[in-house]
Amino acid sequence: MERIDVKNTLPAVFAGREENNSEVWLQDLSFERGKNYLISAESGTGKSSLCSYIYGFREDYSGDFLFDGRNIRELVVEDWCDIRCRHIAYLPQELRLFPELTAMENIELKNRITGFKSAKDIEKLFEALGIPDKINASVARLSIGQQQRVAIIRTLCQPCDFILLDEPVSHLDNTNNKIVASLVMDEAKRQGAGIIATSVGNNVMITNEKEYKL
Repeated sequence: MERIDVKNTLPAVFAGREENNSEVWLQDLSFERGKNYLISAESGTGKSSLCSYIYGFREDYSGDFLFDGRNIRELVVEDWCDIRCRHIAYLPQELRLFPELTAMENIELKNRITGFKSAKDIEKLFEALGIPDKINASVARLSIGQQQRVAIIRTLCQPCDFILLDEPVSHLDNTNNKIVASLVMDEAKRQGAGIIATSVGNNVMITNEKEYKL
């Protein structure tokens, strides 16, 4: 996948609003593979909705999203399975970890499908993020910041053309923010992938070619 186009889109819940100061909603814009983008906004302006639309979780919007010119409303289950395994790596804001499983078991659920990282690679990511002692810990016993780091590792365990991050450092301090940014940018560079990150403000320490205000 080389390009994601957003064409005059608007969440259904925002329909009828007279004012629109957004640089995303009701606009035409494109995300290109290999480039980095930041979507900055206040809470309640649709950051998570935008990510859910791109990832195909929701369809409650007007306008169009296009993958390499193809309207995503035309995609079938097999298409989405391929996209989610091979083309778009997604970190949802709510993390979606299984609390009854260990940190490693959560990651292995994905890595067994993609076969993308070795056990040694994953252990190195745990070390880089300062949680090597949490590999076999139940997610339910981890802090929210530790859970976020586990979810970030899971996100990186697949081939992709775009890395889609919904508030990836909302529970991290500046030190871990920098580490996450470095790991994500290094992975994107290795794969030639683009990064689309959302944030309240611009506190995600990822070098961006373009910033849009939602």
